[in-house]
Amino acid sequence: MTPALEGVRVLDLATVGPAARASRILADYGASVTKVGAVPRAGGVQITPPFYAYSGNRGMTRALFDLKSADGRNAFLGLVAEADVVIESFRPGVADRLGIGYAALREANPAIILCSTSGYGQDGPRRDWAGHDINYLATSGFLDCSGRQADGRPALPGATVADIAAGGMQAAMAIMAALLRRERGEQNRQGEHTRQGEHPRQGEHIDVSIADGAFTMMSLYVDEYLATGNEPGPGHYILTGRYACYDTYRCADGRYVSVGAIEPRFWANLCELIGLPQFASQQTEDDAQDEIRNALAAKFVTEDRDHWVQLLGPADTCVAPVNTVAEAVEDPHTTARALVVDAVSETDGPFRQSAPGWAGTVPPDGAYEVAAADSTDTESLLASAGLDAHEIERMLDEGVIA
Repeated sequence: MTPALEGVRVLDLATVGPAARASRILADYGASVTKVGAVPRAGGVQITPPFYAYSGNRGMTRALFDLKSADGRNAFLGLVAEADVVIESFRPGVADRLGIGYAALREANPAIILCSTSGYGQDGPRRDWAGHDINYLATSGFLDCSGRQADGRPALPGATVADIAAGGMQAAMAIMAALLRRERGEQNRQGEHTRQGEHPRQGEHIDVSIADGAFTMMSLYVDEYLATGNEPGPGHYILTGRYACYDTYRCADGRYVSVGAIEPRFWANLCELIGLPQFASQQTEDDAQDEIRNALAAKFVTEDRDHWVQLLGPADTCVAPVNTVAEAVEDPHTTARALVVDAVSETDGPFRQSAPGWAGTVPPDGAYEVAAADSTDTESLLASAGLDAHEIERMLDEGVIA
């Protein structure tokens, strides 16, 4: 099977965060991704954790430019001329000041798709604010609707939800949609008269805001508030712990099970198997929740976690183990679904890493190949783009590329 994005060329100016996650998704779908970084400075410390470079940069090439120099910038634009997509995560306005904003990229390649990822978007009162995952979850209402710590503070999620879902996945989907739109636009123009000077394929500038994506994730809550005026909060919904049928419980060995028995038939199955049939008809009675929750807690703590998982998991009760990361990696279901794969580094040899878990990706015939974190492909990439070998050598000597 041919990878869905085979032949799509992506230049990624981001090193970490949602933009880097987006380029990894595109690479996992078969795009040719080049990680674009800055030329190392004398005396500077270059820190690239191997575990991040392995997973983030697998199947990618790497090029280094001094974008503050005219030669370095022009060399980068030479790659843009041959590319389909550029991803950047500078603060709004920085790319323009560097001379690599959308206008400059479009001049080099009218068909280019530029995806700008930022915390709060390219406009709006917070456009220049610095931020991270916690901030975007906070402004969207997500944190306020999460559980509470012992002192009443909003609980923090166990992963960078906004970076992954609201940022990286949003950017990847937007880029793939833009590629499809460009392709359809080209097909629609076939046979039509093209205005003088108009390129047959037209790109676009995508504005991805992580905060916007986080707000969109809250649509169920937002729509209820807009429709009724009721303001959601922690434990407001069945899916956020309002009822005992949707919670976690401690077991005898100190580990936990997750219970998500929302549907009445699953809840009835759970009550019967755990020996609490009297609560089957009280699933959503608010006044009974403390009693039910305490009874469930008292039952689950009598046996180890795996006992309950083996008894309840296959029995239509919506019960599953709360795994540690180590347990998740070694879980038989993880193995069966090939979610951990073999990889090989040209410097450190074979190892294992998380697989592309996205539906429709095409795995390689063997192990995933990962280049050394400090390797570069700048020379070969520029040569492929048509730059003269002597010019490339001169820029290497002058330190504007590496």
